[in-house]
Amino acid sequence: MKTPCVLLHDLGQSVWLDTINDGLIQSGELKRLIDAGSVYGVTSNPTIFKAAIGGDKYSYPAEIVRLAAAGKSAEEVFDELSARDIVRTADLLADTYRKGTGRDGFVSLEVPPALAHDTEGTIAEGRRLWKKITRPNLFVKVPATPAGIPAIEALIAEGISINVTLTFSAPQYVTVAEAFKRGIDRRIGAGLSLEGLNSVASIFVSRLDTSVDKELEEKARSAPPAEKERYLSLRGRAAIANALHVWEEYRDQFFGPNFEDRLRAGAKPQWLLWASTGTKNPAYSDVKYVEELAGPDTINTMPRETLDAFLDHGKVTGNRLDPEIEPARRTRQAFADAGISLQTHCERLLADGVKSFSTAFDEMMAVIRERSIALLQRR
Repeated sequence: MKTPCVLLHDLGQSVWLDTINDGLIQSGELKRLIDAGSVYGVTSNPTIFKAAIGGDKYSYPAEIVRLAAAGKSAEEVFDELSARDIVRTADLLADTYRKGTGRDGFVSLEVPPALAHDTEGTIAEGRRLWKKITRPNLFVKVPATPAGIPAIEALIAEGISINVTLTFSAPQYVTVAEAFKRGIDRRIGAGLSLEGLNSVASIFVSRLDTSVDKELEEKARSAPPAEKERYLSLRGRAAIANALHVWEEYRDQFFGPNFEDRLRAGAKPQWLLWASTGTKNPAYSDVKYVEELAGPDTINTMPRETLDAFLDHGKVTGNRLDPEIEPARRTRQAFADAGISLQTHCERLLADGVKSFSTAFDEMMAVIRERSIALLQRR
């Protein structure tokens, strides 16, 4: 009997795992998940690495001591440990990558969040990471900030595969897709190969429901009964409606005349990746942002607990995206009629996301410094 993840893959959606750590790799657990067809790629971010490296488990304490004793700074320690984990993960995924779907076999490593507003710094770091890891199935993650957009174009033009992170709204997504296409066009214009050049656009999903639900509940508290019910009935509906707006744009950008010439030249679409798909509100299904976003030509990267829940009791009932386009349009209009701007929430979430990743990265650096000193003193 096929697992839910295999059924999703048959539908055209690849499941990736949104976590990485040495224990997962060394224990053989990641290989088991890959071999079972439960995981077809892996993503990381500063928060994930903070949990791994700062967790005082696996090989990290010993490696911190070794690298600190060699005179490495906290930043250099992180660089070495993250690169080690990414390379080992890329190698575990190599066979999956070689099967050539274009959506499978990748691992992502993010540029430092301090560069979110620095175009040239992002370009330089993207080049450095690409050269350091030297694996064809690497994605360098770049945020979809105003400064990140020209960096995405430049790095794609240089032949560096990019995972565009922290994308929230349809208008923001369009700027991402257009940057990718400009990068492709620059390579075509220069007579350069498109072989091995890949990209995904990561759309953050569940955070929008968390943000919008708070506003709905605030409005409901001071509303008359009829209005109160109207507000509360919209809870848990913003994220999927917004994601389907992005889906519409995605189909237009890459599966019609807008991309045909580039396809003929050898370009692949910039695949749409659903990110932040763990359920944050316990009142909602723990597989809500997986089941309701099942559809072709996409990726869903899941936290481990969401993956386990989906493998345990998830259902795949076919393409849930195209049949829901019209209902999603009506839902977005209902939000507008209720005086709630999804775009404003998305813009706020982008700023919050940059700040959150920056905080996680800084805290991880502090942990490495403290551990380096403490562990060296114990030797």
